Amino acid sequence: MASILFVCLGNICRSPLAEGVFRHLARERGLESRLHIDSAGTGAWHVGNPPDPRSTEVAARHGIRLESRARQVRSGDATRFDLILAMDRANLSDLTDLFDGRAEDPAGLLRLFRDYDPEVTGAADVPDPYYGGPDGFEVVHAMVERTCRSLLDEVARSLDQAGG
Repeated sequence: MASILFVCLGNICRSPLAEGVFRHLARERGLESRLHIDSAGTGAWHVGNPPDPRSTEVAARHGIRLESRARQVRSGDATRFDLILAMDRANLSDLTDLFDGRAEDPAGLLRLFRDYDPEVTGAADVPDPYYGGPDGFEVVHAMVERTCRSLLDEVARSLDQAGG
């Protein structure tokens, strides 16, 4: 089993969307039972809240249901997950600070989400659509879906190689 945590600032826009899209794609490929998928935020402002209605709406337009509730990243997540993916460099920096010395291999554990985006070379952030209009959520969804497809291909290869 592989475990992946998607992380953004408040865990109501980008990371629950990535969690939902990745879970949906994994289910379509028959891989959901072989994966532990979750999302969290580096901040605690929205703990317990459902995803932003605009994220829920854009997901629904693409046949995806978001069911998570916001939670904050915990130091124990460094040992609970194989891969922790930050939506942007600011969150990656916060995660690096939080997990410093707590993970066996923090460089391998923490990555930028768009490191898996086939249309990106170099470090790239998923823009936070929170303060923008609905178009921003569509743009983010397109990035998230494309990146999740690529990520799932890599995870599936790893599971096949490991016999997991």
